[in-house]
Amino acid sequence: MPIRIFVTGGTFDKEYNELTGKLFFKETHLSEMLSLGRSRIDVAITTLMMIDSLEMTENDRSLIARHCQSAQEDRIVITHGTDTMCETARYLGERMQNKTIVLTGAMVPYKFGSSDGLFNLGSAIAFVQTLTHGVYVSMNGRYFTWDNVRKNTDIGEFEEIRP
Repeated sequence: MPIRIFVTGGTFDKEYNELTGKLFFKETHLSEMLSLGRSRIDVAITTLMMIDSLEMTENDRSLIARHCQSAQEDRIVITHGTDTMCETARYLGERMQNKTIVLTGAMVPYKFGSSDGLFNLGSAIAFVQTLTHGVYVSMNGRYFTWDNVRKNTDIGEFEEIRP
């Protein structure tokens, strides 16, 4: 069975408008990233939304949860903005059972060339295949359970709430 990937936007998929100097969404880069990484994993990609996670609402999280619940696959990766990734992980963790769900993102847009996104995506795909059912956040080669993770904005990394 393939791994389901749900795209929600976030820095992963942002692009830079050279005229206005602003970041914007055009389309997801997931297929390109998987190809560049020479992935041989069977995946099915569904774009749910293309938004900055700071704009994510309770309704958006509910939509993500409904798609996870109704997905045929029991292994799911969600690309998500890092600012509210922990909130979405908590929302899903309190509601999901019998699936392995890994949220991941990027601190730098993929299109910038120096992004951590490709590494984070690869790590999330590896973790979703090996972890037991539950909801996790995967960033910088590490994974965290949904109820023990926070984004440390002082150092720009994810860490455990309690070691």
